[in-house]
Amino acid sequence: MQLNSYLIDSFKYNDLTNKKLLGKIKLLPEPNKAVRLFSHLINCQVKWMARITQDPLAQTMSWWEPVYNFDQLEPAWTKSLTPWLVYIDTKTEDELSTEVNFLGFDNSLWAATLKDIALQLNYHSIHHRAQIQTILRDQGIEPDFVDYIGTKYRKLS
Repeated sequence: MQLNSYLIDSFKYNDLTNKKLLGKIKLLPEPNKAVRLFSHLINCQVKWMARITQDPLAQTMSWWEPVYNFDQLEPAWTKSLTPWLVYIDTKTEDELSTEVNFLGFDNSLWAATLKDIALQLNYHSIHHRAQIQTILRDQGIEPDFVDYIGTKYRKLS
């Protein structure tokens, strides 16, 4: 499997499971923490894309703001994800392995490969999805099964 196919598959897995998670967040009696974490995932995708495209506003973007209203989460998620799918699809493996420079949290110049940034976004999504799953349980809601293998295996008999 080519690297860009692997990364796109990872983003699509996170898309599927995060959208599934929204159905459970909607049921929460106290959704604020879950909504804040989901908003954070959106903001991370937006900010990292801004960083790699050298958007002059990237440095002023927050990892945590805005916090979206629940009804805004799915469209904002899709809007933050689509540029990543398009961007990765246009890159070769060599291009995905090249470093990009960006201003970091301390206003210093930093570098990371495009593939590592994409992997970070996907792993970060898994991390916060697990936190949201815990919030669901704490508020008496049974989370859905969202393990990766659940999207791949099939029953034979």
